[in-house]
Amino acid sequence: MTMFRKLFSFAAAAVLVCSCGGYGLKSPDGSLDVAIFRDKVKGQVMFRLSAGERIVLDSVKLGLGTDACVWDEGLEMKAGPVSQVHEVYDMVSGKRSHIDKYANEMTLSLLNADNEELQLRFRLFDDGLAFQYILPHGAGVLTWEGTEYLIPVGVNRWMQNYEPGGYEAFYPKATDGSKVSWKQRERTDWGYPALVEPSEGLFALVTEANMRKGHCGSYLLNDNAGPHYRVMLAEDSLAVGQERWESPWRVIIAGELSDIVESTLVTDVSDPSQLDDTSWIQPGPVSWIYWANNHGSNDFRIVTEYMDLAAEMGWPYDLIDAEWDVMGNGGKVEDALAYAVSKGVKPMIWYNSSTGWINGAPTPYYRLNAPEDREKEYSWLNSQGVAGIKVDFFAGDRSGDMDYYIDLMSDAARHRLMINFHGATIPRGWQRTWPNLMTMEAVYGAEWYNNMPVLTSRAAVHNATLPYTRNVIGSMDYTPGTFSDSQHPHITTHGHELALTVLFESSLQHMPDSPQTYRSLPDEVRAVLSTLPTAWDDSILLGGYPGESAVIARRKGKSWYIAGINGLDEARTLTFSISRLYEYGNVARLFADGETDRCFEISDFDLNGTGPDISVSCRARGGFLMVIR
Repeated sequence: MTMFRKLFSFAAAAVLVCSCGGYGLKSPDGSLDVAIFRDKVKGQVMFRLSAGERIVLDSVKLGLGTDACVWDEGLEMKAGPVSQVHEVYDMVSGKRSHIDKYANEMTLSLLNADNEELQLRFRLFDDGLAFQYILPHGAGVLTWEGTEYLIPVGVNRWMQNYEPGGYEAFYPKATDGSKVSWKQRERTDWGYPALVEPSEGLFALVTEANMRKGHCGSYLLNDNAGPHYRVMLAEDSLAVGQERWESPWRVIIAGELSDIVESTLVTDVSDPSQLDDTSWIQPGPVSWIYWANNHGSNDFRIVTEYMDLAAEMGWPYDLIDAEWDVMGNGGKVEDALAYAVSKGVKPMIWYNSSTGWINGAPTPYYRLNAPEDREKEYSWLNSQGVAGIKVDFFAGDRSGDMDYYIDLMSDAARHRLMINFHGATIPRGWQRTWPNLMTMEAVYGAEWYNNMPVLTSRAAVHNATLPYTRNVIGSMDYTPGTFSDSQHPHITTHGHELALTVLFESSLQHMPDSPQTYRSLPDEVRAVLSTLPTAWDDSILLGGYPGESAVIARRKGKSWYIAGINGLDEARTLTFSISRLYEYGNVARLFADGETDRCFEISDFDLNGTGPDISVSCRARGGFLMVIR
């Protein structure tokens, strides 16, 4: 599937009656189709998602249960008419600034033996399927969901264990549902997003989207390490009331790897922006103190060094991290905020969510939990010239947690404060609904060099997996570009680390290294970091495979930034074509691996003499950044 086909018009769709006795729906361009049918033995409703002759996911079970009603077996099924959905919207942040997408939609009515109705809405795009459950009259208390994905043995998959307090785990490649040892126990619970390769070159990414107030998150569980992955709600019972209720969307992005990486399906099915004016929301790089100075935010002198760095580098923001409430050594937090403003740098500031406790969790506590305290704190931030906040250490994915996230975002928007969630849940489309949400962590990122030795040997393959998994669904605050060492060393090259600043999309790109490290970099590298875009007009996958390599081109205006990394422990050449790029200049600057892991080879060349295919040699765990202006 390519970007060009998506521009073609399409004819009016109709309900298709399948040979299986159910109903069918095709995507606007006809590349995907879904067949909804009943199991002949139990009468359970299922669907099959296909791409032409190839099956993406087969026999996906559906159902729902409440404290009073069950929709599982022996269901009657009736399809409503097909309608065409056209989503056109702009994004302040993310992989693409303007989205124009079509989908075909159909709603099924499912009646149980007591003639009680459950509705199922299917929305099929050219790059995937979204479906949701609807209780048209409410139902009291939701107790279980019957969605179950079948992923046969032998199918490649990349899934992380479910970590609702932060989604900080790896995505190891596997070919079955065997238990994974993580955090000292064997586990078969899996968090979103989950990537599978049903057949060679065909992929599906499973996740969820459009989390509203009153919703809880979910995860996947394969009992006995088998091939059936059930959707499990994050709480045992969920009050849905007696009025119409809609579940979050269950999302399956499907197609080639380029369709997965370039997809905006998570925001396509999320609620439109709640903000009339977004002019005050400005993505950009941020100088960040924590990585090189773990407790540095309690030291006024060190804090101001990072503000000086931001001013030197032309970065618009500096983040004061944890423990700023006990700042000393020459000044308090108010002095530091005033210093940033005097340097032309917009300060941001960290908060503990005060919901997800760990031993020794840093302060400040309880500043944002109660509405009246949050209003007081946000007003104080406005008075100090603070541009945004980072909120950390969340508890999980229960409905109360989701309500808290939404309250934080909506109240911050009223005060024109940008927001970054850390130690938090995954993106589920909120960046469209609340554009002041700039990024979220939910990743085993570079800060772990500061905590444990695990990342040193696993970073390269992990980094080459994230573009196809976590970063697909929303901005990811990995904090890339660590050129020196923290408590535990990195063995990726300088070229790899520079590439990550573009390869990993995050609308606030936190620059983690020390001021002296950035000052020691070559002038050409400092220049590209000083002018680095962090929100993009377009993003295109040019090549790669999960865990092995990734080459992504991102456009800002008429400039293209192409980042590539080698995830393997051996040198290799990354070859890609720029034929899919458009409106690009003739001169490119390449920042490639040098003679050692910790130096660059920088060169300029004329694209007119290269042709569309370009090859770049990478060291083991290496990488490159190419800028075309």
